[in-house]
Amino acid sequence: MKPDMNRRERADHLYKVVTSDRFLTKQGLGNEVPFFICPYPARDGLSMHDDRRDLIERISHAGVKVLDLSLYDLSLAILKERDILQQILEVEADSEKAEIKELLQGVLDPEAHLIPKIGEAIVATDHDVIFLSGVGEVYPYIRSHNVLNNLQSTAKDAPTVLFFPGNYTHALATGASLDLFGELHDDKYYRAFNILNYEV
Repeated sequence: MKPDMNRRERADHLYKVVTSDRFLTKQGLGNEVPFFICPYPARDGLSMHDDRRDLIERISHAGVKVLDLSLYDLSLAILKERDILQQILEVEADSEKAEIKELLQGVLDPEAHLIPKIGEAIVATDHDVIFLSGVGEVYPYIRSHNVLNNLQSTAKDAPTVLFFPGNYTHALATGASLDLFGELHDDKYYRAFNILNYEV
């Protein structure tokens, strides 16, 4: 499957994959965690939001249940629950960006706070597949490779698809890399499969 597919081709491919028995029963993964990356050009962010919603509706008509989680919405929920959101909004204008980033990284630490929140949703919602989005909105205080590394113990039963605004590349010399927005080349993660290359 070519990575530069257009919106319609990508939507049709995702529908075909996510509704397939092979995908839902985690076949052909060689004992790896059932994590998939759906890379897309960052410029398609708004249209991808709509395409993901349409995809969820289409696959629900096919009887496949999706747990749709946004890292951004989960982050806001955590900040509100901990009564920190208003404080951050009040000090943000007068604070250094690095200070705000450090504060958010602590409060939204994937292992301590974000993954348990995702775990609650996994337990509370009947689903066949998990969609994770909002990667660009939570950068730089949450990094996608940290989420995936910490999620391995929590989301191992159902296939998980991370919608990623950028590139997911594999090279023999450097391994696999998540390049956010096609620009930032420092997130190494190799345990996921590129869903655009997944054949059914």
